[in-house]
Amino acid sequence: MSGPAPRRRVLAVEDDPAIRELMRMHLALAGLHVEEVADGREALERARAEAFDLIVLDLMLPTLDGITVCRAIRTEGANRATPILMVTARDTEADTVIGLESGADDYLAKPFGVREFIARVGAVMRRTRPAADSASGDEGRIISSRGLTLDPGRRRAKVHDRDADLTKQEFDILYLLASRPGIVFSRAALLARVWHGDTFVTERTVDTVVSRIRRKVEHDPQDPELILTAWGVGYKFVDVE
Repeated sequence: MSGPAPRRRVLAVEDDPAIRELMRMHLALAGLHVEEVADGREALERARAEAFDLIVLDLMLPTLDGITVCRAIRTEGANRATPILMVTARDTEADTVIGLESGADDYLAKPFGVREFIARVGAVMRRTRPAADSASGDEGRIISSRGLTLDPGRRRAKVHDRDADLTKQEFDILYLLASRPGIVFSRAALLARVWHGDTFVTERTVDTVVSRIRRKVEHDPQDPELILTAWGVGYKFVDVE
């Protein structure tokens, strides 16, 4: 008889002891194994060495700020595709965009309620099923087009034989678009297919993630040749020649 499934692991990075204890207590009550860090540099070292199922990351940290830590995590290590929930005392659109562009999957402003915090954690951790898996007939299909190769089984993207390090949402959006060349997906449709209708994610998030994808796969992100904008609607992958 097999034993109980191991609890999913969360790295909680917060320098305020009271907030960190609040996070730890309620994440533990939600059935998660929590490891706490109060320092940005230590958080980065842990994230590069150990795999986690979620990282809750404060923006303002000693030694290294959350933006720097988030960008570094997305560059290399065991958590390049791990969901990251960024937490900050700031609550402006510019801060939100910067946080998401650094590679965070969601953004929560302080002060926050415990119920909202746990709801956000649950939402970001539910985003585990690739968009490729939800498209009938496309499961496991390797796509090659215009120098881009996407292997959903290995979650691997290559651009002209160069590996492109994509987060989960980045890969899912790119695969979904590339599997339907020429078909326009509205922002709402992408939200439904990739984020599964998560109420905490907005259409602006789609724009931010698409912008990140373009920087990683396009020759000129300002003049994209692969992911095209359908003005006033959404995005599409370039038509097959």
